[in-house]
Amino acid sequence: MSEATTTETEGPRHKTRAGNYFISNYPPFSFWSDDEANEVLKAYDSAPVPGTKLGLYHHIPFCRKRCHFCYFRVYTDKNAEDIKEYLDCTLRELEMLARKPLVQGRKPHFVYFGGGTPSYLSAKQLKELTDRMKAILPWDEAEEVAFECEPGTLNPGKLSAIKEIGVTRVSLGIENFDDHILEINGRAHRSKEVWRAYERARAEEFDQINIDLIAGMLEETEENWQRNIEETLKLEPDSVTIYQMEIPYNTGIYKDMKASGALVAPVADWETKRRWVKEAFAALESAGYTISSGYTAVKNPERTKFIYRDALWSGADLLGVGVASFSHVAGVHYQNMTEIDDYTKAIEAGEMPIKRALRTTEEERMIREFILQMKLGRAEAGYFQEKFGVNVLEKFAEPLKHLHDEGWLEVKDGVICLNRDGLLCVDNLLHDFFLPQHHTDKIV
Repeated sequence: MSEATTTETEGPRHKTRAGNYFISNYPPFSFWSDDEANEVLKAYDSAPVPGTKLGLYHHIPFCRKRCHFCYFRVYTDKNAEDIKEYLDCTLRELEMLARKPLVQGRKPHFVYFGGGTPSYLSAKQLKELTDRMKAILPWDEAEEVAFECEPGTLNPGKLSAIKEIGVTRVSLGIENFDDHILEINGRAHRSKEVWRAYERARAEEFDQINIDLIAGMLEETEENWQRNIEETLKLEPDSVTIYQMEIPYNTGIYKDMKASGALVAPVADWETKRRWVKEAFAALESAGYTISSGYTAVKNPERTKFIYRDALWSGADLLGVGVASFSHVAGVHYQNMTEIDDYTKAIEAGEMPIKRALRTTEEERMIREFILQMKLGRAEAGYFQEKFGVNVLEKFAEPLKHLHDEGWLEVKDGVICLNRDGLLCVDNLLHDFFLPQHHTDKIV
């Protein structure tokens, strides 16, 4: 849950240039302000809107190694004492939030451990952390507890601990099945660890095992991508998430590009990456999977859900604890301080560790939910009429007509449906629905 920037709107055939094309929120992060911390405090002092779901995100910023394409806030140089101090601070932050009128008496509908690498923590650290979290904000009614894992950090004891703390979905960051490509992209794990981790996770009988892949990594080839599809089908995971490779500005790859004066990243162009994802989706559909968003395929949509995603994209309150984490509460976006020392100092002083924030308008919240739900491939006009009193077919008549004429979507019986090609470049289409003041060359 981090950010990056792009300097141009790219067409489907463009080379991959530096920047982040993935839209994760609205209004864009560049419009958030360091001067709106008081809006966060006001939000927490308000009563929750009846029926609004509550989510909890915990950022574990530690990794064995920093990937060359990583743009998240992570640390590879912290010892056990540093980690303990950080985890203690996140618990103190959670205590602060749990006492607020907005949160008091509510229980999380979903919990998400992201990073970094949550599975970097030891079994003992995980048990102690989550026992204390549950004492502060019980999650016994949570429909989903999701947990990101790096395959090389998993052993039978670790996976048993992850299952014991109540995790329902483990997500394995496989990215690629080729050792050379994993190495040159800076991944810490190798292919043998993928198979061992997957078999161990299956043995624990988690409700859902998701695997992550990235299309277009450094030196990836047509042959390699086809092998990735084949290996994925052999694993038969409950769900597959496929991202298209991007090169945000604060990555190792971009630093190398800048040093050499390169404008184009040394990865596949957008047309190739989208074709690769399209081929993977087609193979997965042939194997019985259902495509549930521009990035995900699920084996059984009746049983396999992404509660975290769907609740967030429908306006849930999200408490984000930890360095650089993002939150959305009572219509206010905010991000925590982005350096671990600043974060811990604020917590130790008894202060909210707020870096920047933005109070959204009703119209902005409606647009946020609309563009995020479009990433699912469909948006129902009736939902927005009922919740916001807005006819999105009228409000967005011009951009919808434009995208229809370009061959990306259809509108039928009040439902906007993207076709497969539109779904695969959906992040590039969503800017058409932004308010005029949010059209910028800094889409982050």
